[in-house]
Amino acid sequence: MLTGGCLCGRIRYRISGAPIGSTVCHCVDCRRASGAPFVGWVSVPRNAFQLVAGATKTHMSSPGVERAFCADCGTPLTYRHAAFAGEIDVATGTLDRPDDAPPDNHTWTSQKLAWVQLADGLPQYPRALPEP
Repeated sequence: MLTGGCLCGRIRYRISGAPIGSTVCHCVDCRRASGAPFVGWVSVPRNAFQLVAGATKTHMSSPGVERAFCADCGTPLTYRHAAFAGEIDVATGTLDRPDDAPPDNHTWTSQKLAWVQLADGLPQYPRALPEP
């Protein structure tokens, strides 16, 4: 089981199922939503994610995309895309033990900042992950 929450502690969550995958996203939207040069996400089945304390505020950041965050401290917590209704992406940095969900790959490297050098040997995709 994975657990986590926001910076101020008002929001807590648990993930009861195995992750579907984990990525580091370099897209402009993730950078702007987080204020970071890239964002780690762990994807889990939607029904495996449960808020156990507090409530998130949501924002539709683009068509079909809903981002949730803590309205008190601003911590970005989740990402949902309408095309993948059965999944939810949880910001890896909000996990209590982020090392338990290492990334499998890098996505949207076509939008990666020029000064970010990727040397971890993980697969890199210029856009989203290819369809299975």
